[in-house]
Amino acid sequence: MNKGSFLSKALGTILLFSGFTIGLHSPLAIAADYKSEYKMSLVLGPAFPWGKGGEIWADLVRERTSGRINIKLYPGASLVGGDQTREFTSIRQGVIDMAIGSTINWSPQIKELNLFSLPFLMPNYQSMDALVKGDVGKDLFAIIEKQGVVPLAWGENGFREISNSKKEIKKPEDLKGMKFRVVGSPIYNETFSALGANPTQMSWADTQSALASGAVDGQENPESVYAAAKLYTVGQKFVTVWHYVNDPLIFVVNKEVWENWTPQDREIVRQAAIDAGKQEVVIARKGLIEANQPAWKEMEQSGVKVSYLNSAEHALFVNATRDVYAKWKNQIGAGLVEKAEKSIGSAK
Repeated sequence: MNKGSFLSKALGTILLFSGFTIGLHSPLAIAADYKSEYKMSLVLGPAFPWGKGGEIWADLVRERTSGRINIKLYPGASLVGGDQTREFTSIRQGVIDMAIGSTINWSPQIKELNLFSLPFLMPNYQSMDALVKGDVGKDLFAIIEKQGVVPLAWGENGFREISNSKKEIKKPEDLKGMKFRVVGSPIYNETFSALGANPTQMSWADTQSALASGAVDGQENPESVYAAAKLYTVGQKFVTVWHYVNDPLIFVVNKEVWENWTPQDREIVRQAAIDAGKQEVVIARKGLIEANQPAWKEMEQSGVKVSYLNSAEHALFVNATRDVYAKWKNQIGAGLVEKAEKSIGSAK
């Protein structure tokens, strides 16, 4: 074999090997190692801002990965039989691949997330933004990641307002003896008990029929949920806008799923979550951040009596729940709560 022939064959071998290597790392080869479908858990479907955020995230990921990552939405917490409080554990276990979850629903597993359920901690949207966009948000993401779940972005369910079928609520005494559906977190039981009400923990799936039958008198949820579910059609004709808690949402991925993706696809999914989260927050706040709150004005056209608290009335509710706040401040972690209080103070 002459020198030229040897070099030609050697070059051919190198090119063949390189082609094989490139083939292994081509998008088609990568896609072959990926799941054909990734399951995203949601409590609410695309008719609500929460579910719409999931739809936007899935669409952005599919488009930006050229179909390598396909996500199917499972609303109604259907992957955990409707039990919202089991969702976070199921993500850790790999039953759920991705989720946009509520800090309320995940608080039984991550006590620090009860921060957002401290009664009357956050007076406005500026205070909410100060928490999730600042050091408090970073601290909470670090805590979640230690639990084996990868947090990517924040969304928002919204300030939870109170509604009922009986009467206008303007002071704590107005709640005395009334039955209210609350979510499955102990701090909500204690908050409503402190106000003299009779709280009943109930899944969202069971709530509307309970309201319609009169098994419970009222509930608390963001305006977007109240409106989309048309709760005024099941007797909820009295609403008080009291901004007692806000429920941020968190976009997450199971750790093993995350690590199976290429670094490039991880960055695509992360940025898509951030972009979807921003869009979802805008949707959730629509009609509520304006001075006249047109979203609630629209509800008044359906015969709903919407009440707003003045500063003195608001203070009555704050004072009535101070003991609950103090107890849970210690359970959540006084240091974290104080950092949140300082952030909110600066935002004001």
